[in-house]
Amino acid sequence: MNLDEIKACIPHREPFLWLDEIVSLEENGIHARKVVPPDLDLFRGHYPDQPILPGVILCEAAMQASAVFIAKSGIVADDKIPVATRLNNTKFRRMVKPGETLDIHVTLSEKLGAAYFFTGKVMVGKETAARMEFAVTATDG
Repeated sequence: MNLDEIKACIPHREPFLWLDEIVSLEENGIHARKVVPPDLDLFRGHYPDQPILPGVILCEAAMQASAVFIAKSGIVADDKIPVATRLNNTKFRRMVKPGETLDIHVTLSEKLGAAYFFTGKVMVGKETAARMEFAVTATDG
């Protein structure tokens, strides 16, 4: 999926859209990708002498990928929007620098009603930058 197709699935837009493409979409998971722009404005204030992408943005990228997964699953009404409801067992393993590429892997662990439970892993190359467990609920807009 390209950027326009992603935008058709989720309400996020620049400057807070953290997905560039969907590499693969499967029955229980999704693989997305984002190139971190070297000129991203938030680097001016987040360790300006040695810029790193905030860990919370890695979590947000995984949650946005899960929102695309939910939208493409076809089991949620179009008028529902995905909202994060839980973030557990988050571990940051590697700093992400300007210009690096994130590979975002999200797997559905369980679905209970309108709640979806996921595990996420954000990679840079072969290195894990972050791991997390989280829940997203489809709710009224």
